[in-house]
Amino acid sequence: MNFKLLATISKSLLLARWRQSLVAAIGVTFSITMFVALLGFMNGLNDLLDGLIVNRTPHVRIFNEIKPNPNQPINISSTYKGSHNFISSLKSSGRRLDIYDNTSIIKAIKDDPRVLGLAPKLNAPVLYNSGTIDITGTVSGIDVLAESQLFYFNDYVTSGSAMDIRNISNSIILGKGLADKLLADIGDVVQVNSSLGERISLKVVGYFQSGIQEYDKVQSYASISTVQKLLGKSNNYITDIQIKLKDINQAPAVAKEYRELYHTDAEDIQSANAQFETGSFVRTLISYVVGITLLIVSGFGIYNILNMMIYEKMDSIAIMKATGFSGNDVRKIFLGIALSIGFFGGLVGLLLGYLLSLFIDQIPFITAALPTTKTYPVNYDSYTYIIGFVFSILSTYLAGFFPARKASKIDPVIIIRGK
Repeated sequence: MNFKLLATISKSLLLARWRQSLVAAIGVTFSITMFVALLGFMNGLNDLLDGLIVNRTPHVRIFNEIKPNPNQPINISSTYKGSHNFISSLKSSGRRLDIYDNTSIIKAIKDDPRVLGLAPKLNAPVLYNSGTIDITGTVSGIDVLAESQLFYFNDYVTSGSAMDIRNISNSIILGKGLADKLLADIGDVVQVNSSLGERISLKVVGYFQSGIQEYDKVQSYASISTVQKLLGKSNNYITDIQIKLKDINQAPAVAKEYRELYHTDAEDIQSANAQFETGSFVRTLISYVVGITLLIVSGFGIYNILNMMIYEKMDSIAIMKATGFSGNDVRKIFLGIALSIGFFGGLVGLLLGYLLSLFIDQIPFITAALPTTKTYPVNYDSYTYIIGFVFSILSTYLAGFFPARKASKIDPVIIIRGK
């Protein structure tokens, strides 16, 4: 049968019950609007939370972990070879904390085409002196240029300038929570004691706020040379090499390769943040489930409306089949009605979902824990809109399939005889 004729009949039947058709389209529109807005907001929230971790975490970290030596003397003794040895109360080995020959390692890593950049780092456990009280914490010696370029360090410095720890000798940037504990203002001098008993006076030149409150209560930053001086170490003393790759998915393989090549410990970002990634996956999954549930509910509305339409249009269907329309033609007519509702309702839903996302994106979201965030986070990735539109077509097709099949099987002789 001519497609144009079938489309015309679908349109006539659709407009004959325009109120019910409008209600069905509004159901689809509402579902797609909430699906797009909810998923965009949830993905934006995931991006924000991931950024707190991913932006500040190297893809691969090279360091020396303090742990007991697995090769104890009894295990390598020929006398006890083949025996099961139970050893307790092992002490950690005297393994050095700094990375041996780090200059050569850094040069080799920089030449690796998979590497986007690296930043050397030096971590030192310290005691911050506050009168008669000592507060436990950590000072990280960093290359501020590399940290700002690769890990957005300057974005988290809420007061002062990140470059001051490079330009001003014996200076420090305190975590905001730590500064509040010490009652330290910018320009004040704080006393810092190393684990070796060395004490140094450092000038506060800024505050740092990562968004993780407990972290900001113990963490501070200084230049690498300042921390080396605090520990009484030479200018080649480095405990960490932080690496950022061009492809984050290569991190596990690169970490394994570097671990074997440089005989150090190497940790990839996936292993370091496995629990956090699980949380992001669960939040996204919940968003999809809620959105798809809304579409299924709207699909039932379309199913009921088409069923009622078929019941009321029995005479019209019988006449069409008696005048030469096949069951397949009738099925196409009612599927066309369902898909029209899904298509136009879906398009309007995408538009309203985008506008609602823009509205959410303008709502102020001011919190001291997230100094770089001013409004609620929203993600505008196109795949969200594509998925929403595909689901609107799919759900309306399924909702219209069974009523359309029912209409295609109507026997015109029975209907006309009954009349």
